[in-house]
Amino acid sequence: MSPTVHILNGPNLNLLGVREPHLYGHTTLPQVEARCTALAAELGLGCVFRQSNHEGVLVDWVQEARAAGAAVIINPAGLSFRSIPLLDALKTLDLPVIEVHITNIHRRDAPYKDSITSLASTGVICGLGPIGYELALHAIAQRLREAATV
Repeated sequence: MSPTVHILNGPNLNLLGVREPHLYGHTTLPQVEARCTALAAELGLGCVFRQSNHEGVLVDWVQEARAAGAAVIINPAGLSFRSIPLLDALKTLDLPVIEVHITNIHRRDAPYKDSITSLASTGVICGLGPIGYELALHAIAQRLREAATV
């Protein structure tokens, strides 16, 4: 059975490609999903890819990933900056958690700078656009390989 990664996307990411393309680009979330699914297969990983505009749904999915023993890549979007429930759920994960942001949150306006969910993340990739998801997959695969050899 191959290891699995759950790629979870927060509010408004369903609007990628049309919402503020000067910030987020023109790549759509279905295009990101297709790239991630293909790369995960190449890396020998199972892949569950989801998006929700609802905080509680994301918390449920993090808990589902925990129960499944899956690593997590998460773009919490706006929930990054205020969601204690999501942070608490992420803290329960034993496998790597990589947080991804399409923009460089450190160069954004004050409300978009300080991600509290990063406190529960193994690593954070931001500012590289949608390729950040693919880089996160490579990082997860490497971490899982290293853990398997210990």
